[in-house]
Amino acid sequence: MSLLEEPMHPGEVLKELYLDPLDMGPIALARRLDVPRTRIERLVKGATSMTPDTALRLARAFNTTPAYWMNMQINHDMALACKQVDVSRIEPLFAA
Repeated sequence: MSLLEEPMHPGEVLKELYLDPLDMGPIALARRLDVPRTRIERLVKGATSMTPDTALRLARAFNTTPAYWMNMQINHDMALACKQVDVSRIEPLFAA
């Protein structure tokens, strides 16, 4: 990924780097994580965001950290916000 590309959604990372190599689908992972199947299905499709609860469960399952998963979501959200939010008219404030 180049620096100009949008960061991947954590659900895309989950699918490409974890589920596909294990030949595991979202439903099977949901069972292992003890969460509703729709949570993982929607996450993989990019239809929902990573939550701290899901990050904790994925960290345990894949021997990562919750921050790994949450930081992906923050980076993805910030990239989208930078494209959508116009802050050009906001004057910076400086403390005396």
